[in-house]
Amino acid sequence: MSTPTSPTPSLKVQNTPHACDVLVIGSGAAGLSLALHIAKYAKVTVLSKGSLKEGSTWYAQGGIAAVLDDQDSTESHVKDTLAAGAGLCHTDAVEFTVARSKSAIKWLVELGVDFTRSAEGEFHLTREGGHSHRRIIHSADATGKAVHTGLINNAINHPNITLQENRVALDLIQQPDPSSQKLRCVGAYVLNRDDDTMECYTAKAVVLASGGASKVYLYSSNPDSASGDGIAMAWRAGCRIGNMEFNQFHPTCLYHPKAKSFLMTEALRGEGAILKRPNGERFMQDFHPMAELAPRDVVARAIDHEMKRLGAPCMYLDISHRDPDFIQEHFPTVLAQCLKYGIDITQEPIPVVPAAHYTCGGVVVNTRGQTDLNNLYAIGETSFTGLHGANRMASNSLLECIVYAQSAAEDIIAKLATTTPAQPCKPWDETQVTNSDEDVVIYHNWDEIRRFMWDYVGIVRTHKRLERALRRVELLQTEIHEYYAHYKISSDLIELRNLAMVAELIIRSAMERKESRGLHFSLDHPDQSDTPKDTLLVPRNFADQKVFITP
Repeated sequence: MSTPTSPTPSLKVQNTPHACDVLVIGSGAAGLSLALHIAKYAKVTVLSKGSLKEGSTWYAQGGIAAVLDDQDSTESHVKDTLAAGAGLCHTDAVEFTVARSKSAIKWLVELGVDFTRSAEGEFHLTREGGHSHRRIIHSADATGKAVHTGLINNAINHPNITLQENRVALDLIQQPDPSSQKLRCVGAYVLNRDDDTMECYTAKAVVLASGGASKVYLYSSNPDSASGDGIAMAWRAGCRIGNMEFNQFHPTCLYHPKAKSFLMTEALRGEGAILKRPNGERFMQDFHPMAELAPRDVVARAIDHEMKRLGAPCMYLDISHRDPDFIQEHFPTVLAQCLKYGIDITQEPIPVVPAAHYTCGGVVVNTRGQTDLNNLYAIGETSFTGLHGANRMASNSLLECIVYAQSAAEDIIAKLATTTPAQPCKPWDETQVTNSDEDVVIYHNWDEIRRFMWDYVGIVRTHKRLERALRRVELLQTEIHEYYAHYKISSDLIELRNLAMVAELIIRSAMERKESRGLHFSLDHPDQSDTPKDTLLVPRNFADQKVFITP
């Protein structure tokens, strides 16, 4: 959410629809990968909420997990993922993803992505939390930037791909499906932030690739765009949502008053960085046999526990015992960023705190990225594939983006020829609304949501805290709905509406889980259930049901 400068101007309605074969909402690794796969066969429009480089992909540091070494195996990667997922990973989804990891990396290399290599020319593989082998391929400590740059460059130069920046999707458009007694998705209403125009986009297939919802929390490693837009839109359109209680907190985000959302990559601990208390004592060995290489949820809770126990504002991550040249070669981004704040990581430890980092739940999909609504797909962090279970293992997320982008693209391509075009979309109507002179309400509610989510629905939860959070979000939902009904749309209002919706989904999912598992830790239910199961929320307008359309 940007700082307000002036009241929202009157919107102009663009009644001429933008038509394409496939509409992709989101321009990160998942969205651009899918666009590139489909563009050989059809016209694709990709909408970016801000600039192409603003999403989470650009800031991803660690790498991509893939079986590339002869000493490693698919079976080992699957086993490690299942262990990290604490009994909730879908084995078929894990096997599906891991089996395609090598070909996914090969495709990225063919696109020109420059991964770090050894002096002998072999890919340098590092190890991260939860992995039993070195299987993380990376581009120094800025893998996301390298991957995203390669995807953007290829997309820009493809004649069948249209990239549009500063487009904020508001809601999905549904029409009766001629091939069934159900509804189908045929497009979306979109706010053009460049000229405050409300536009209508239509397509034979729509893909949600808009990222996660970590900005629902006060402290997050994600950019401001991660407000759960795709998840909220899919829920309103009748799609099931799964396992939203599992939000991963990155254990080590830089703690500095002037730093914003800068995380200390997991690869630091993979290369020997040690977590210490303010007095210099190491502590992770007291919480897990793998110490600093324990799964992220364990490390995040350990840091949170030590901070609360000692009343300390942060813990410290120390890699200064490694050779300075090694640090410069492997972590140039972290080194440079910390130096901006007067911290020389070659000489001193880094102050760190946990921060909301990754949404493990999302829109329920199958291995082809299909949602409950016909012709609507969800990929990347927006989706719930079953790969991550109750805790995402490091560097599986970028892999999931590439693999599911390809499988969804294959499904869309197979159906395009037999999919009938959309009927003309209903024009956006804003005749009954006015300009708001009370935008302060939006910023106050945005701040309130993020604060009570951090306090009541954070790393450690109780039923009482969740009840308090639910009461507050229900009240805010009422206020936001009233505001939405009476005032003209702005990008900040769209984000606030989605943020509140996602907050409620997280809270309700957390209340359903009467155990502690993976990323969900409850003081009221500290033990793990003997029967692991997903938390599935079904909307009243469930899309996968027959509907009766009257003429």
